[in-house]
Amino acid sequence: MTASESRSIPAYQKLKTLRPLLLKFHKALLEAERDRYERIHGPIASKGEFFQLVISDDWFSWLRPISKFIVQMDEVLWAKEPVSPNQIYDLLNEARALVSPTEAHSDAASRYGQAIQQDTTLVGMHNAVSALLGNTASMGEP
Repeated sequence: MTASESRSIPAYQKLKTLRPLLLKFHKALLEAERDRYERIHGPIASKGEFFQLVISDDWFSWLRPISKFIVQMDEVLWAKEPVSPNQIYDLLNEARALVSPTEAHSDAASRYGQAIQQDTTLVGMHNAVSALLGNTASMGEP
C-alpha cells in the first residue's frame, strides 16, 4: 500500500477529521485544569511555567495521555511512508478509550469525567469527539 492509498481509506479520513476537534478539546481541557489549579495554588506566572507544570506536575498527569496521543496521531497523518490500516484503526480505538472515562476505573478517568461534567463547553466538545468516533460514551448536560 502506498502512502496515498493509505490516505484514501475512510478510517484515515476520520483520523484527519478528528485532529482539529481533539486539539481544540485538549486545549480547552488544559485551560479548565489551569483554572482549577490556579484557584488552589495561585496564578501561574507565565506560559513557560504552565508548560513545565503540564509536563511535570502530577496535577496535570491525567492530561498527558491525550497530549501523547496527539503526537502519535500527527506522526501517522504526516508520515511519508505508507501507514497500515491497522495502525489507523489502532489509533481510532485508542482515541475512543481516551474519551470513554466510564470504561476505565482510574484516577485519570475520574478526573476526565469530573472536568467535562463541570463545563458545558467541555461536554459539547466531548460529545462531538465521541460522535465522530462512533462512541457511545456521550456525557449528558451537567
